[in-house]
This record gives sequence, C-alpha cells and structure tokens, in this order.
Amino acid sequence: MTCLRKTYVNSYTLSFLLVFFVLILFRPAFSINTLSSTESLTISSNRTLVSRGDVFELGFFRTNSSSSWYLGIWYKKLPDRTYVWVANRDNPLSSSIGTLKISNMNLVLLDHSNKSVWSTNVTRGNERSPVVAELLANGNFVMRNSNNNEACQFLWQSFDYPTDTLLPEMKLGYDLKTGLNRFLTSWRSSDDPASGDYSYELELRKFPEFYIFDTDTQVHRSGPWNGIKFSGIPEDQKLSYMVYNFTQNSEEVAYTFLMTNNSFYSRLRMSTSGYFQRLTWTPSSVVWNLFWSSPVNLQCDVYRVCGPNAYCDVNTSPVCNCIQGFMPFNVHQWDLGDGLGGCIRRTRLSCSGDGFTRMKNMKLPETTMATVDPSIGVKECEKRCLSDCNCTAFANADIRNGGTGCVIWTGRLDDMRNYVADGQDLYVRLAAADLV
Repeated sequence: MTCLRKTYVNSYTLSFLLVFFVLILFRPAFSINTLSSTESLTISSNRTLVSRGDVFELGFFRTNSSSSWYLGIWYKKLPDRTYVWVANRDNPLSSSIGTLKISNMNLVLLDHSNKSVWSTNVTRGNERSPVVAELLANGNFVMRNSNNNEACQFLWQSFDYPTDTLLPEMKLGYDLKTGLNRFLTSWRSSDDPASGDYSYELELRKFPEFYIFDTDTQVHRSGPWNGIKFSGIPEDQKLSYMVYNFTQNSEEVAYTFLMTNNSFYSRLRMSTSGYFQRLTWTPSSVVWNLFWSSPVNLQCDVYRVCGPNAYCDVNTSPVCNCIQGFMPFNVHQWDLGDGLGGCIRRTRLSCSGDGFTRMKNMKLPETTMATVDPSIGVKECEKRCLSDCNCTAFANADIRNGGTGCVIWTGRLDDMRNYVADGQDLYVRLAAADLV
C-alpha cells in the first residue's frame, strides 16, 4: 500500500509540474498585471497588463488621427476607450517599434533606435531584491521590490504623476515630505494626449484652494474646502456611493475621493476646453455621464470678474454688486457693466465701533490674505477680527455641525459670488455709519 501511494503522489506531482510549466510557457496568453525584470512589453507583441478585477489595462496605443504611439492606461471593459494616464504624452514613439522594460531598477520606454523616450528616473541605493512593475486594481501603475507590496514602500507610482485624470484613491495636491505637486493638465485636443493649455492646481496657503490655469493665467477658483466640498463647486453634492476627503497636515495637503460601490466608476478630468469635470459610469450607461462641470456660469465663475470688494450675482443686472457699505471705484465703468475695477469703502474703518454685515450663501473670498484657526468658533472669531485693525472679514472654516473654526481676511476681498441655496455666511467689517 505504501509503495502504491508513493507512486500516486509522484504521478500527481509530475502532472502539476507539467501544468505549471505550460502556464509559464504561455504566460502572455493570460491576463497578468505584473512585469518582471526579465520581461518586456512591445508594440508588436500586442501584450498588455490587466489589473486584478479587469477594470484597467496598460499597453501601447495610438489615437485616431496620429501615427505616433503612446504607453497608457485605460478602462478595459468600457466600449468607449477612455484613457486615464499616458506615460510619454509629450514624447511619443514615432514608429510602431517600442519597448517597455525594467533597466537599472527603473522603468524605461525605448524607441526604434533603443533610445529612452520616457523613464521613471528614480535614484536609489543598492536594492537586493528584484524590481517588478504592477498595474494595481485601482489603476495605479507601480514599481516595487518583488518581496514588498506595501503602498508606503512603492519605489514609484503613476498616481504621483497624473495627466488629465484623477481616479479614486489618487491624490491631487502636495506631498510636503518630498515636495511633490500632483496636478492635472488637459490633453492638447480630444485626439492628442500632449500637454494642453489648461491645468488644475493647488495653491498652498493657510487656507488652500485649487485653480484652473490657462497656461499661466488663473481663470477659475475652487474656493476653500468647507468640510464637505469646495465652496466654489456647489454642484459636487454628496453621493451615497462616493466619499470625499481633503487632508491638510504637516505631511500633505491633498484632495482625494473613494468609491464605496464597485459597480460605479467616477473620475475627475481637466478637459481640453478648460473645464474641470466629474464624469460617472453606471452599469446601465452607454456613455460617460457628465455629473458636473466647473466653471458653471461664465458670468460669475470667471476669476475676479467683479474686482475687489464686489460680488457676482447671476440674478442681478449688471451681475457685479458692491458689498454693503462700498461703492464703485469707477462709477462710469461700473454703469457700463464693467465691474473689474471693483468697489471701495464709503466710510473708512476706525478700528473702534466697527461692526459686521452678514452675507449669506457666499463663495468665500480668495484666501491669499487669510489666516485660519480651527480651534475657535464664530463668536471668538468675531472678537479676534474686531481686535485686529487690519481684519476685513471672517467666516467659519468648516460648515459642518453648525460651523466651526475661524477664517480671518485682511485687506481686499476678491472673487466672491453668491448662490441661491449654497455657499456659507461671510461677515464683512464695516464702519458704524454703514451698518443698517
């Protein structure tokens, strides 16, 4: 009996080994998500990496109107090919000869002459374990040691170098430990992934905000984070299948979002026409659904359209209005509908006896000249503002739970607008003579 059993086990082992070697031999025919240091991806092989769960795919592609080739990531199962990351967007392969491989512990993309057109370019000390590249289930393409898959130990990741798209779990903003700034840049056109004119970037300050840039010109401001969303994007409503998060501490200042239902896809995109957009895909979708697009109103969402100490209201004509206690800086221009000159005070502040006018449903002013104290409430905030002769306005930093925290502005108040049923309270300092 013992010999027979031994023969059976050896036969089973041989069969297992045979299957194993067949799997290895025909590995490219199976969906795999990892590239080892001895493997490569080439355009001619038509091989791709597919994430676990089959949501994302990495490989070579070319657009409809171009003969150039790119290395990118797209949604695998969607009928409409949607690209979420492009490695060599500004340095395409000029022919159908291209190779992605690991060389000197870096990912490199080589052209027909074996010249590098893109590389991770990571400098490290001597690593003992082999390096592998992996396309994760969330769409993050990472390079790591083969024996370590801890996210905090990744040697490089595509999530740190976004193109025009922010996926769930990606971060938009600064890693203060490394100085890395993650921002979005539009495609040059709908069929050209090269860097376009528009970008979406975080401006670091005590109360950070995102801006849409047209080249180097600011054209739209998100407003600061109010604990739920950015005050200048009221359309980004809370959804049951999505969680938003904005982190500001000594290590990072960054925005991210998560999906709680894997049946839904959602992404943020900086479009070629200058709009920051959220798009969603549900199981019943046949195209991406545009959930919101910012700026919404090309009258009131344009950066500083009404000048200092003025606010924009789509329901008035003209749309620019002076804050109570202020008057147009240039009455003639103002009467012609040009609000860029803004408004000036009717009565100078005296630093004693001043009070506040409450402005409801407001997009808070630009926070360049703002300071934040999260530890005090609105009553203490009012006292602090009155005790500072340079203080011109204050508001809650967080609108949750009735409002907490304190934001204080000094100097002029820029880029404000009001909403019908959104925004928050802003208290603007006025001389006693201008209080109603």
